[in-house]
Amino acid sequence: MKKLSAIDKLIFFINSIVAFLLILGLVGQFISPNNIPLISFLGLASPILIICNVLFAIYWMLKFKKQFLLSIFTLIICFSFISKFYGFKEKKVLLSTDVKIMSYNVRMFNLYNWIDEENIAQNIYDFINKKDPDILCLQEYHSSAKIGFKYPYKYVKTSEFKNHFAHAIFSKYEIVNSGSMNFSNSNNNALFVDVLKDNDTVRVYNVHLESLKINPKEEELTQANSEKLRLRVQNAFKKQANQATLISNHIKSTKHKSIICGDFNNTAFSWVYQKLKGDKNDAFEVAGKGFGKTYDFKFPVRIDFILTDKAIEVNNFKTFKEKYSDHFPIMARVKF
Repeated sequence: MKKLSAIDKLIFFINSIVAFLLILGLVGQFISPNNIPLISFLGLASPILIICNVLFAIYWMLKFKKQFLLSIFTLIICFSFISKFYGFKEKKVLLSTDVKIMSYNVRMFNLYNWIDEENIAQNIYDFINKKDPDILCLQEYHSSAKIGFKYPYKYVKTSEFKNHFAHAIFSKYEIVNSGSMNFSNSNNNALFVDVLKDNDTVRVYNVHLESLKINPKEEELTQANSEKLRLRVQNAFKKQANQATLISNHIKSTKHKSIICGDFNNTAFSWVYQKLKGDKNDAFEVAGKGFGKTYDFKFPVRIDFILTDKAIEVNNFKTFKEKYSDHFPIMARVKF
Protein backbone atom coordinates (compact mmCIF):
# COMPACT_ATOMS: atom_id res chain seq x y z
CA MET A 1 0.00 0.00 0.00
CA LYS A 2 3.00 2.31 0.51
CA LYS A 3 3.55 2.57 -3.27
CA LEU A 4 -0.06 3.45 -3.96
CA SER A 5 -1.14 7.01 -4.58
CA ALA A 6 -3.83 8.54 -2.41
CA ILE A 7 -6.40 7.95 -5.15
CA ASP A 8 -5.35 4.30 -5.57
CA LYS A 9 -5.57 3.78 -1.82
CA LEU A 10 -9.16 5.04 -1.94
CA ILE A 11 -9.91 2.81 -4.94
CA PHE A 12 -8.48 -0.22 -3.14
CA PHE A 13 -10.55 0.59 -0.06
CA ILE A 14 -13.69 0.64 -2.22
CA ASN A 15 -12.48 -2.56 -3.92
CA SER A 16 -12.19 -4.25 -0.52
CA ILE A 17 -15.75 -3.28 0.42
CA VAL A 18 -17.14 -4.51 -2.92
CA ALA A 19 -15.29 -7.84 -2.58
CA PHE A 20 -16.63 -8.31 0.96
CA LEU A 21 -20.19 -7.43 -0.08
CA LEU A 22 -20.05 -9.95 -2.94
CA ILE A 23 -19.04 -12.79 -0.64
CA LEU A 24 -21.64 -11.72 1.92
CA GLY A 25 -24.30 -11.54 -0.80
CA LEU A 26 -23.51 -15.05 -2.05
CA VAL A 27 -23.67 -16.38 1.50
CA GLY A 28 -26.96 -14.53 1.92
CA GLN A 29 -28.71 -16.70 -0.66
CA PHE A 30 -28.70 -19.46 1.95
CA ILE A 31 -30.31 -17.24 4.61
CA SER A 32 -34.07 -16.77 4.54
CA PRO A 33 -35.35 -13.19 4.21
CA ASN A 34 -37.62 -14.03 7.14
CA ASN A 35 -34.48 -14.26 9.30
CA ILE A 36 -32.25 -11.50 7.93
CA PRO A 37 -34.21 -9.54 5.29
CA LEU A 38 -31.49 -6.96 4.66
CA ILE A 39 -29.05 -9.55 3.33
CA SER A 40 -31.44 -10.24 0.45
CA PHE A 41 -30.60 -6.80 -0.95
CA LEU A 42 -27.02 -7.98 -1.47
CA GLY A 43 -28.22 -11.06 -3.33
CA LEU A 44 -30.13 -8.76 -5.65
CA ALA A 45 -26.94 -6.75 -6.23
CA SER A 46 -24.64 -9.77 -6.69
CA PRO A 47 -24.49 -9.57 -10.53
CA ILE A 48 -23.39 -5.92 -10.27
CA LEU A 49 -20.83 -6.80 -7.60
CA ILE A 50 -19.40 -9.57 -9.79
CA ILE A 51 -18.86 -7.16 -12.68
CA CYS A 52 -17.35 -4.55 -10.34
CA ASN A 53 -14.82 -7.10 -9.08
CA VAL A 54 -13.90 -8.02 -12.64
CA LEU A 55 -13.34 -4.33 -13.44
CA PHE A 56 -11.25 -3.82 -10.29
CA ALA A 57 -9.08 -6.83 -11.19
CA ILE A 58 -8.53 -5.45 -14.70
CA TYR A 59 -7.72 -2.00 -13.30
CA TRP A 60 -4.99 -3.32 -10.98
CA MET A 61 -3.54 -5.67 -13.60
CA LEU A 62 -3.21 -2.81 -16.08
CA LYS A 63 -1.29 -0.91 -13.41
CA PHE A 64 0.82 -4.00 -12.61
CA LYS A 65 -0.25 -3.86 -8.96
CA LYS A 66 -0.59 -6.93 -6.75
CA GLN A 67 -3.89 -5.53 -5.43
CA PHE A 68 -5.55 -7.37 -8.35
CA LEU A 69 -5.26 -10.52 -6.23
CA LEU A 70 -8.09 -9.38 -3.93
CA SER A 71 -10.75 -9.42 -6.64
CA ILE A 72 -9.21 -12.45 -8.35
CA PHE A 73 -9.37 -14.49 -5.14
CA THR A 74 -12.92 -13.24 -4.52
CA LEU A 75 -13.98 -14.29 -8.01
CA ILE A 76 -12.30 -17.69 -7.58
CA ILE A 77 -14.20 -18.22 -4.33
CA CYS A 78 -17.41 -17.28 -6.14
CA PHE A 79 -16.58 -19.11 -9.39
CA SER A 80 -19.17 -21.84 -8.92
CA PHE A 81 -21.84 -19.11 -8.93
CA ILE A 82 -20.64 -17.39 -12.13
CA SER A 83 -22.64 -19.79 -14.34
CA LYS A 84 -25.81 -18.38 -12.76
CA PHE A 85 -24.89 -15.03 -14.26
CA TYR A 86 -23.24 -15.88 -17.59
CA GLY A 87 -23.39 -18.87 -19.92
CA PHE A 88 -20.19 -19.49 -21.88
CA LYS A 89 -21.43 -22.05 -24.39
CA GLU A 90 -24.88 -22.81 -25.78
CA LYS A 91 -25.94 -26.43 -25.88
CA LYS A 92 -27.52 -27.22 -29.26
CA VAL A 93 -29.09 -30.64 -29.29
CA LEU A 94 -32.28 -30.26 -31.33
CA LEU A 95 -34.28 -33.48 -31.39
CA SER A 96 -37.65 -34.10 -33.00
CA THR A 97 -38.77 -35.66 -29.72
CA ASP A 98 -37.92 -32.55 -27.68
CA VAL A 99 -40.64 -30.75 -25.76
CA LYS A 100 -40.44 -26.99 -26.22
CA ILE A 101 -41.50 -25.13 -23.09
CA MET A 102 -41.75 -21.34 -22.98
CA SER A 103 -42.15 -18.94 -20.05
CA TYR A 104 -43.15 -15.34 -20.69
CA ASN A 105 -44.41 -12.49 -18.53
CA VAL A 106 -46.57 -10.70 -21.11
CA ARG A 107 -47.46 -7.73 -18.88
CA MET A 108 -51.16 -7.99 -19.62
CA PHE A 109 -50.45 -7.64 -23.35
CA ASN A 110 -49.61 -3.95 -22.85
CA LEU A 111 -53.15 -3.25 -21.66
CA TYR A 112 -52.24 0.15 -20.20
CA ASN A 113 -49.96 1.16 -23.09
CA TRP A 114 -46.69 0.98 -21.16
CA ILE A 115 -45.03 0.50 -24.54
CA ASP A 116 -46.04 3.27 -26.92
CA GLU A 117 -46.63 1.03 -29.91
CA GLU A 118 -49.68 -0.44 -31.56
CA ASN A 119 -50.51 -4.14 -31.90
CA ILE A 120 -48.32 -5.33 -29.01
CA ALA A 121 -50.81 -8.07 -28.14
CA GLN A 122 -50.84 -9.28 -31.74
CA ASN A 123 -47.03 -9.13 -31.89
CA ILE A 124 -46.80 -11.34 -28.80
CA TYR A 125 -49.32 -13.74 -30.30
CA ASP A 126 -47.44 -13.89 -33.61
CA PHE A 127 -44.09 -14.37 -31.87
CA ILE A 128 -45.37 -17.26 -29.75
CA ASN A 129 -47.01 -18.91 -32.76
CA LYS A 130 -43.75 -18.64 -34.69
CA LYS A 131 -41.73 -20.30 -31.90
CA ASP A 132 -44.53 -22.86 -31.45
CA PRO A 133 -43.86 -24.04 -27.88
CA ASP A 134 -45.50 -27.30 -26.83
CA ILE A 135 -46.13 -25.95 -23.33
CA LEU A 136 -46.63 -22.22 -22.74
CA CYS A 137 -46.53 -20.58 -19.30
CA LEU A 138 -47.72 -16.98 -19.22
CA GLN A 139 -47.51 -14.63 -16.26
CA GLU A 140 -49.64 -11.46 -16.09
CA TYR A 141 -51.99 -12.91 -18.67
CA HIS A 142 -55.08 -10.88 -19.52
CA SER A 143 -58.07 -12.93 -20.54
CA SER A 144 -59.85 -10.04 -22.28
CA ALA A 145 -57.07 -9.65 -24.86
CA LYS A 146 -58.62 -10.15 -28.29
CA ILE A 147 -56.33 -13.00 -29.28
CA GLY A 148 -56.72 -16.71 -28.87
CA PHE A 149 -53.95 -19.27 -28.57
CA LYS A 150 -54.75 -22.41 -30.52
CA TYR A 151 -53.88 -25.00 -27.90
CA PRO A 152 -56.18 -27.95 -27.24
CA TYR A 153 -55.59 -27.75 -23.48
CA LYS A 154 -55.25 -24.84 -21.09
CA TYR A 155 -55.54 -23.83 -17.45
CA VAL A 156 -56.17 -20.17 -16.64
CA LYS A 157 -56.55 -18.74 -13.15
CA THR A 158 -57.85 -15.17 -12.79
CA SER A 159 -56.92 -13.11 -9.74
CA GLU A 160 -59.63 -12.40 -7.19
CA PHE A 161 -58.21 -8.91 -6.67
CA LYS A 162 -57.92 -7.60 -10.23
CA ASN A 163 -60.43 -8.34 -12.94
CA HIS A 164 -58.96 -10.23 -15.89
CA PHE A 165 -55.44 -10.28 -14.34
CA ALA A 166 -54.45 -13.92 -14.61
CA HIS A 167 -51.78 -16.56 -15.09
CA ALA A 168 -52.10 -19.31 -17.65
CA ILE A 169 -50.65 -22.58 -18.91
CA PHE A 170 -51.37 -23.77 -22.46
CA SER A 171 -50.43 -27.24 -23.65
CA LYS A 172 -50.44 -29.42 -26.74
CA TYR A 173 -50.50 -32.41 -24.41
CA GLU A 174 -53.49 -33.50 -22.38
CA ILE A 175 -53.80 -31.83 -18.98
CA VAL A 176 -54.95 -34.56 -16.60
CA ASN A 177 -54.79 -32.51 -13.40
CA SER A 178 -54.47 -28.83 -12.47
CA GLY A 179 -54.53 -26.48 -9.52
CA SER A 180 -53.69 -23.08 -8.07
CA MET A 181 -51.65 -22.06 -5.00
CA ASN A 182 -53.76 -18.93 -4.37
CA PHE A 183 -51.11 -16.81 -2.57
CA SER A 184 -52.60 -14.89 0.33
CA ASN A 185 -52.73 -11.06 0.13
CA SER A 186 -51.20 -11.02 -3.31
CA ASN A 187 -52.12 -10.59 -6.98
CA ASN A 188 -49.33 -13.04 -7.78
CA ASN A 189 -49.81 -16.78 -7.89
CA ALA A 190 -48.48 -20.19 -8.89
CA LEU A 191 -50.36 -22.71 -11.03
CA PHE A 192 -49.61 -26.32 -11.80
CA VAL A 193 -50.75 -28.82 -14.40
CA ASP A 194 -49.97 -32.49 -14.95
CA VAL A 195 -49.43 -33.09 -18.66
CA LEU A 196 -49.53 -36.52 -20.27
CA LYS A 197 -47.07 -37.18 -23.09
CA ASP A 198 -47.14 -40.73 -24.40
CA ASN A 199 -47.17 -42.70 -21.14
CA ASP A 200 -45.24 -40.12 -19.12
CA THR A 201 -46.87 -37.62 -16.75
CA VAL A 202 -44.91 -34.46 -15.88
CA ARG A 203 -45.99 -31.69 -13.54
CA VAL A 204 -45.40 -28.14 -14.80
CA TYR A 205 -45.50 -25.16 -12.46
CA ASN A 206 -46.09 -21.60 -13.62
CA VAL A 207 -44.74 -19.34 -10.87
CA HIS A 208 -45.06 -15.59 -10.40
CA LEU A 209 -43.53 -14.52 -7.09
CA GLU A 210 -44.23 -11.24 -5.33
CA SER A 211 -42.98 -8.16 -7.16
CA LEU A 212 -40.36 -5.99 -5.44
CA LYS A 213 -42.16 -2.99 -6.97
CA ILE A 214 -38.93 -1.26 -7.94
CA ASN A 215 -39.27 0.89 -11.03
CA PRO A 216 -36.27 3.22 -11.53
CA LYS A 217 -37.93 4.70 -14.62
CA GLU A 218 -40.92 5.96 -12.64
CA GLU A 219 -39.65 6.36 -9.08
CA GLU A 220 -36.57 8.38 -8.22
CA LEU A 221 -34.62 7.24 -5.17
CA THR A 222 -34.27 10.12 -2.73
CA GLN A 223 -33.34 10.41 0.91
CA ALA A 224 -36.97 11.18 1.68
CA ASN A 225 -38.39 7.99 0.19
CA SER A 226 -35.44 5.60 0.74
CA GLU A 227 -36.76 4.24 4.05
CA LYS A 228 -40.24 3.71 2.59
CA LEU A 229 -38.71 1.89 -0.39
CA ARG A 230 -36.54 -0.27 1.87
CA LEU A 231 -39.52 -1.38 3.96
CA ARG A 232 -41.60 -2.08 0.85
CA VAL A 233 -38.89 -4.24 -0.73
CA GLN A 234 -38.14 -5.96 2.58
CA ASN A 235 -41.81 -6.90 2.92
CA ALA A 236 -41.79 -8.23 -0.66
CA PHE A 237 -38.72 -10.38 0.12
CA LYS A 238 -40.58 -11.94 3.04
CA LYS A 239 -43.66 -12.59 0.90
CA GLN A 240 -41.45 -14.21 -1.73
CA ALA A 241 -39.91 -16.45 0.92
CA ASN A 242 -43.33 -17.63 2.12
CA GLN A 243 -44.52 -18.20 -1.45
CA ALA A 244 -41.38 -20.15 -2.36
CA THR A 245 -41.77 -22.32 0.73
CA LEU A 246 -45.39 -23.05 -0.18
CA ILE A 247 -44.39 -24.09 -3.71
CA SER A 248 -41.42 -26.13 -2.52
CA ASN A 249 -43.59 -28.09 -0.10
CA HIS A 250 -46.16 -28.66 -2.84
CA ILE A 251 -43.50 -30.05 -5.17
CA LYS A 252 -42.38 -32.52 -2.50
CA SER A 253 -45.90 -33.95 -2.40
CA THR A 254 -45.97 -34.98 -6.07
CA LYS A 255 -44.80 -38.34 -7.36
CA HIS A 256 -44.24 -36.97 -10.88
CA LYS A 257 -41.17 -35.36 -12.40
CA SER A 258 -41.58 -31.60 -12.33
CA ILE A 259 -40.60 -28.43 -14.17
CA ILE A 260 -40.80 -24.94 -12.67
CA CYS A 261 -41.27 -22.01 -15.03
CA GLY A 262 -41.88 -18.40 -14.30
CA ASP A 263 -41.03 -14.94 -13.10
CA PHE A 264 -39.37 -15.12 -9.67
CA ASN A 265 -38.96 -11.33 -9.38
CA ASN A 266 -35.53 -12.09 -7.96
CA THR A 267 -32.16 -13.25 -9.23
CA ALA A 268 -30.36 -16.59 -9.19
CA PHE A 269 -28.41 -15.26 -6.20
CA SER A 270 -31.49 -15.17 -3.97
CA TRP A 271 -32.76 -17.44 -1.23
CA VAL A 272 -36.09 -17.96 -3.03
CA TYR A 273 -34.27 -19.18 -6.15
CA GLN A 274 -32.25 -21.64 -4.08
CA LYS A 275 -35.41 -22.80 -2.31
CA LEU A 276 -37.24 -23.49 -5.57
CA LYS A 277 -34.26 -24.87 -7.43
CA GLY A 278 -33.36 -27.46 -4.79
CA ASP A 279 -31.62 -30.25 -6.70
CA LYS A 280 -33.14 -29.23 -10.04
CA ASN A 281 -31.22 -28.04 -13.10
CA ASP A 282 -31.40 -24.44 -14.23
CA ALA A 283 -31.98 -24.73 -17.99
CA PHE A 284 -29.99 -21.56 -18.62
CA GLU A 285 -26.96 -22.90 -16.74
CA VAL A 286 -27.13 -26.20 -18.62
CA ALA A 287 -27.73 -24.93 -22.15
CA GLY A 288 -27.84 -21.11 -22.29
CA LYS A 289 -25.33 -18.57 -23.51
CA GLY A 290 -24.50 -14.98 -22.60
CA PHE A 291 -26.03 -13.00 -19.74
CA GLY A 292 -29.51 -14.43 -20.26
CA LYS A 293 -31.10 -11.05 -19.53
CA THR A 294 -34.85 -11.49 -19.00
CA TYR A 295 -35.88 -8.10 -17.62
CA ASP A 296 -35.85 -4.81 -19.51
CA PHE A 297 -33.26 -2.96 -17.44
CA LYS A 298 -29.95 -1.29 -18.30
CA PHE A 299 -28.08 -3.99 -16.38
CA PRO A 300 -28.38 -7.67 -17.45
CA VAL A 301 -30.88 -9.03 -14.91
CA ARG A 302 -32.11 -12.64 -15.07
CA ILE A 303 -35.27 -13.12 -13.02
CA ASP A 304 -37.22 -15.56 -15.23
CA PHE A 305 -36.35 -19.25 -15.02
CA ILE A 306 -37.02 -22.76 -16.22
CA LEU A 307 -35.93 -25.36 -13.67
CA THR A 308 -36.12 -29.08 -14.42
CA ASP A 309 -35.77 -32.33 -12.51
CA LYS A 310 -32.45 -34.12 -13.00
CA ALA A 311 -34.29 -36.89 -14.88
CA ILE A 312 -35.38 -34.37 -17.54
CA GLU A 313 -32.64 -33.64 -20.06
CA VAL A 314 -32.17 -30.03 -21.16
CA ASN A 315 -31.04 -29.88 -24.81
CA ASN A 316 -31.27 -26.16 -25.56
CA PHE A 317 -32.15 -22.83 -23.98
CA LYS A 318 -32.93 -19.48 -25.57
CA THR A 319 -33.55 -15.98 -24.27
CA PHE A 320 -35.32 -13.94 -26.93
CA LYS A 321 -34.89 -10.20 -27.44
CA GLU A 322 -38.40 -9.30 -28.59
CA LYS A 323 -39.39 -6.18 -26.62
CA TYR A 324 -43.14 -6.57 -26.28
CA SER A 325 -43.16 -6.50 -22.46
CA ASP A 326 -40.89 -5.47 -19.59
CA HIS A 327 -39.76 -9.12 -19.63
CA PHE A 328 -38.13 -11.13 -22.40
CA PRO A 329 -39.44 -14.60 -23.25
CA ILE A 330 -37.37 -17.72 -22.55
CA MET A 331 -37.69 -21.22 -23.98
CA ALA A 332 -36.05 -24.57 -23.29
CA ARG A 333 -36.03 -27.77 -25.30
CA VAL A 334 -36.25 -30.72 -22.94
CA LYS A 335 -36.56 -34.47 -23.16
CA PHE A 336 -38.88 -36.13 -20.67
